[in-house]
Amino acid sequence: MIKEKYKQLFLYTQFGGIRTITIYIRYHALVMKKIHYIILSLILLISCQSKSVNSIFHFENGDIIFQTSKSSQSKAIQIATKSKYSHMGIVYNVDNKIYIYEAVQPVKLTPLTEWINRGENSHYVVKRLINSKNILTFENLIKMRDIGDRFIGKNYDLYFEWSDKRIYCSELVWKIYKEALGLEIGKLETLKDFDLTNNIVQSKMIERYGDNIPLNELVISPASMFNSDKLETVYKN
Repeated sequence: MIKEKYKQLFLYTQFGGIRTITIYIRYHALVMKKIHYIILSLILLISCQSKSVNSIFHFENGDIIFQTSKSSQSKAIQIATKSKYSHMGIVYNVDNKIYIYEAVQPVKLTPLTEWINRGENSHYVVKRLINSKNILTFENLIKMRDIGDRFIGKNYDLYFEWSDKRIYCSELVWKIYKEALGLEIGKLETLKDFDLTNNIVQSKMIERYGDNIPLNELVISPASMFNSDKLETVYKN
């Protein structure tokens, strides 16, 4: 008769704790191979889960990141601008941790993983200024941070007005590059330049403006910045 007994295994988890796994072991070669396979799979799983997003791609200060927002206005923005991307932000490296500086309610720094998970299907695209290594010097990055700091804590601009009183996502990133470096990432447009014929768009416009839609208001859209010839795509998932 084959001898049988229990054996306890201790595994270190990715959270630093210790888990005890009790395994019923028969001293048979096939069973032992299966147990080894299970243990190896657990270790690999823990290892894969502990990988950070930044280990997949090296984000740099000044990178511009785009996603499809799940907000109530996202679909209207996508239709009006003919783009799948409705939200964006700029990458900040703070103490070797990656954050997205974004205009939501209010303007703030958001940890990268939290920002990604908030988007539709966690999909995102990263774009970078062409010739960034020569343009985004330490001094210029400091200028960009200084400009960006002026907007922190400001309310989100639901009306897409071209002012600094309130601010929306693409406006924040556009103004940081423009005011710090003199670079215009994307073409400024007016509301009347967009496709306002769809019922979803019209409904959102009436909700925001009533009968007084400011068709001549200057606007910078995520789509315009996404399509800028000053940027190159460096990563998408």
